[in-house]
Amino acid sequence: MRRWLTSQPIQQTVFLGPALLVYAVVMVVPFLLGLYYSFTNWNGVSSHIGWVQLQNYKTILTDDPDFGRSFWFTARFTVAVVAISNALGFAIAYLLSKPMKTRNVLRTVFFMPNVLGGLLLGFIWRFILTQSFPAIGQATGIGFFKLAWLSTEATAFWGLVIVSVWQGAGYLMVIYIAGLTNVPSDMLEAAAIDGATGWQILRTIILPLIMPAVTVCLFLSISWTFKSFDLNFSLTQGGPFKSSQSVAMNIYYEAFKNNRYGLGTAKAFIFFVVVTVITMVQVSITKKREVEM
Repeated sequence: MRRWLTSQPIQQTVFLGPALLVYAVVMVVPFLLGLYYSFTNWNGVSSHIGWVQLQNYKTILTDDPDFGRSFWFTARFTVAVVAISNALGFAIAYLLSKPMKTRNVLRTVFFMPNVLGGLLLGFIWRFILTQSFPAIGQATGIGFFKLAWLSTEATAFWGLVIVSVWQGAGYLMVIYIAGLTNVPSDMLEAAAIDGATGWQILRTIILPLIMPAVTVCLFLSISWTFKSFDLNFSLTQGGPFKSSQSVAMNIYYEAFKNNRYGLGTAKAFIFFVVVTVITMVQVSITKKREVEM
C-alpha cells in the first residue's frame, strides 16, 4: 500500500489533479459548450436550442458587415499598439538600465498605469480627452488639445492607441529590463573596446540576446490588444457609429444585447482561431531569431 501511495502516477494525480480539475471546469468545459452553441440558434435565455449547423458561420462571412469592420479596426489597432508600445517599452527600459540615481523611481512611475483597471482607466481618460484637453486648448491655443478626440473615427482610433500604449508600455518595460540585465557586461565592454558604436552594439549584440524577452512582449501585447474590451467599452463604447468597435465588443453586443448567443459564440470561435494562428506564427518567427548566451 505504501509503495502504491508513493508511486509517481498517484503523486502526480494528487498534486496536479485539483489544478487540472479547476482548469477543466473553468476553461475546457465552457470552451466546448461555446463551440456547441455556435452551431445553434440559442438566444441565451430560452430552454429551446435549435441546431442550425453552419448557418451562423455563413451569416458571419456573408451577411455581417459590422463584424468585418470590427475585425479591420481591431487589426489596425493591434498593429499600432503593438509596434508603438514595444518600441516605447524597450526605449524606456534601455534608458533606465543605465546607471542613474532616479531609475527605480522612474521605473515605478512608468509601471503605475498598468496597475489601473481598464474600465477605470477608460473613464479617467474619457474625462481628460473630453474635458481637460479642450480646456487646455482654449487656454493655450494649441491645436492638439482642441481636437475632438472621441467624436471622429480617426481621433477616436488614435485616442484608444494613446491610452493603450500609456497603460501597457510600462509592463513591457519591466520584461525588457529583465532581458537587458542578463546581457553579459564583459561582452558589451569588449565590443566598445573594439570600436563598435552604440548602434552597432544595440543591433548586433543586445537585440539578438534579448530576443526571448521580445518573444514574450510581442505575444503578450498581441493577445492583449486583440482581446481589448474594457478600455474600448469605457472610453468610446465603439463610437462614433461603431467605427471604434473591437471584435470583443462586437461579440458582447451580439450575444448579450441582441440575444443571439449562438451567433455570438460562432464569432468568438472564429476570433479564437485567428488570434491563435497569429500568435503561433509570431512566436515561431521570433523563436528562430533567439540565440544562446
